[in-house]
Amino acid sequence: MNMYKIIENDAEYEAALARIDVIFDAHTSTDEEKELKLLVLLVREYESEKYPIPNPDPIKAIKIRMADLGLKDKDLIPFIGDKTAVSRILNRHRELTIEMARKLHRGLGIPAEILLAEPVH
Repeated sequence: MNMYKIIENDAEYEAALARIDVIFDAHTSTDEEKELKLLVLLVREYESEKYPIPNPDPIKAIKIRMADLGLKDKDLIPFIGDKTAVSRILNRHRELTIEMARKLHRGLGIPAEILLAEPVH
C-alpha cells in the first residue's frame, strides 16, 4: 500500500482520483480496499475545502422539499401556522421562527442547519 498524505493541490487531487479509478472495484478486506477508503477520505476533505457547497436558502429548501413530496402551501399549516402565515413565510415577508424550523425539521426532514441559516434575499 502506498503512503498517502493530505492532498494539497490539484495535481495530487488528480493523481488520487486516477488511483481511485484503478482500485474502485477492490475486494473486501484487502489492502486495496483500505487504500480506496483512505483515498476517498482524502479526496472528500480536499473537495470540501477547495469547492465548498453552501447550504441552500431556507425558503428555497422548503419549496424544494414541498415539490419532492408533492405538497401544496396548505400542507405547511401544521408546521407554520395558518394560511396567512404560510404565505408570508414562503413570500419572504416573515422569517421562520425556531419553533417553525423545529416542526419543519421533524415533519419534512429538512436539516435544521439549513432551516436556521440566514435567508438569501
